[in-house]
Amino acid sequence: MSHDHTHVQEFFGARAADWDTRFPDDGPAYASAVGRLSLREGDRVLDAGCGTGRALTPLRAAVGPTGVVLGADLTPAMLEAAVEAGRHRDGVLLLADVAALPLRAQSLDAVFAGGLIAHLPHPAANLRELARVVRPGGLLALFHPIGRAALAARQGRQITPDDLRDEANLGPLLAGAGWRMTSYVDEDARFLALAVRES
Repeated sequence: MSHDHTHVQEFFGARAADWDTRFPDDGPAYASAVGRLSLREGDRVLDAGCGTGRALTPLRAAVGPTGVVLGADLTPAMLEAAVEAGRHRDGVLLLADVAALPLRAQSLDAVFAGGLIAHLPHPAANLRELARVVRPGGLLALFHPIGRAALAARQGRQITPDDLRDEANLGPLLAGAGWRMTSYVDEDARFLALAVRES
């Protein structure tokens, strides 16, 4: 997929209205991945590339009423679908590019990024931007509701050695962007890499 913003917006914009009905069983996987962040009451968290906001409800449950939940996405139609699903009640939705977030440095405790990394135009720089807005010791979850092999099969392609989500590639990529990978799981039912923001 091209990483041009217009192309990304067109790709997801055309699919936004039926995105949730195409993947109706992903909810528990999102909730489980959010649970791995070990968020606390009052924490501040961003769902980066939030799409239709499937992570917003479990994120809100994790941080409670005193916490802050933000959902940022580049595609207006995805945010509109999040509103139609009522997920705007669980977090503040931002039409924003994760490459240039309208947030203060070190203002968050964690970032959740479901399905995002494959769509980043400049992964190293974009992961550095996510690190910028997270306090030292804060967490990042890179998630997908199915693993790399299952996703490749669904898309009719092969996994290549340069796949950013390969553990051998992802660890150094995160390290160069200010994160230290602490956990990596790639199985048919999920992909989840956790990282901590270095000081």
